[in-house]
Amino acid sequence: KTVTSLSPMHGSRFGYALSNGTVGVYDKTSRYWRIKSKNHAMSIHAFDLNSDGVCELITGWSNGKVDARSDRTGEVIFKDNFASSVAGVVEGDYRMDGSTQLICCSVDGEVRGYLPGREEMKGNLMDASAEQDLIRELSQKKQNLLLELRNYEENAKAELNAQLKEADGQRGLIPANTQLHTSLSVNLGSDSQSAHVELCISTTNDTIIRAVLIFAEGIFEGESHVVHPSLQNLSGCLRVPLTPPKDVPVDLHIKAFVGYRNSTQFHVFELTRQLPRFSMYALSSPDSATEPLSFVNYTTNERSQRIVMWLNQNFLLPEDAEFQSGPFQVCFTSLRNAGQLCIKVKPSGDISIHTDDIDLAGDIIQSMASFLAIEDLQVEADFPAYFEELRKVLVKV
Repeated sequence: KTVTSLSPMHGSRFGYALSNGTVGVYDKTSRYWRIKSKNHAMSIHAFDLNSDGVCELITGWSNGKVDARSDRTGEVIFKDNFASSVAGVVEGDYRMDGSTQLICCSVDGEVRGYLPGREEMKGNLMDASAEQDLIRELSQKKQNLLLELRNYEENAKAELNAQLKEADGQRGLIPANTQLHTSLSVNLGSDSQSAHVELCISTTNDTIIRAVLIFAEGIFEGESHVVHPSLQNLSGCLRVPLTPPKDVPVDLHIKAFVGYRNSTQFHVFELTRQLPRFSMYALSSPDSATEPLSFVNYTTNERSQRIVMWLNQNFLLPEDAEFQSGPFQVCFTSLRNAGQLCIKVKPSGDISIHTDDIDLAGDIIQSMASFLAIEDLQVEADFPAYFEELRKVLVKV
């Protein structure tokens, strides 16, 4: 993507902005952090807004938002909103009183100055501006709702005057009860396509989906993905393959353009769907699965029903999947490398995780402990392959 802005911060550290809505910070060739937005970064500037002695990255956005992020973590420590797009962000002694201010200007000509926070407010400025920010956010929501209401009124007038359904379709009019449904499932792949998670997006009537935009961190190159079928392949259902590289939960922000085949205007449906942490593991039969030699054992006081709840929240399980109230075993196959994972649960609270992937075992224990609110957990682990590799290294030393 095209680099649109660069801003020196301190030492060899600098901030950058890209044309696809990405901003972040690099130190030489090492990236500290980056974030991706559906809006465009109009201007970036380095300024010490919280008086901690280190400059934050100030970004002015196309939707009128101004935010200040930590140069180390990207955490938002301050934000404000203009009624229109930000035109520029600079610093200077605007009031001619010897105090340097952060100065922001919108395309409508509105100018605001921000003095650095006091010494005792080092760190996060969000609390100080929370009330003001809430008022602005509610005001922005009001404006959006009024605009949406006006659009509905215009569509209603157009519908009254419409004589032909074809003309209605061209204006983008669709039935009021049109809904957008999404589902996630495991696809084991084929000869032409590797195994993946499948996102299915569909409408509830004869409307078609013209295009879909998906924003998700860590899955797509550039943090976003566009599906735009040809005119010959338009339908009311789209299937998008997803292959998350890591076992982390991911929020999928989806925008779908819905209308008719002859439409020139489309309704935009927006929704968010979370991809479970262990979505890249397909349920398999314990009878056909080869149990890994490596394992982790531990005991918890939780009922087995709570473990089932954790499984449903963190894996993509078929709707007809059922688990016994007593002892049960559930097995999965990795879509990445076909590795096996088996989880055994006993009524006594004994849990065994069988996998040859020590990182996966750690992720599962961490996820389960977080879900069950367990702070201390005694575990017994045996990973022969890892221990043998460690023994060889120690022998060489």
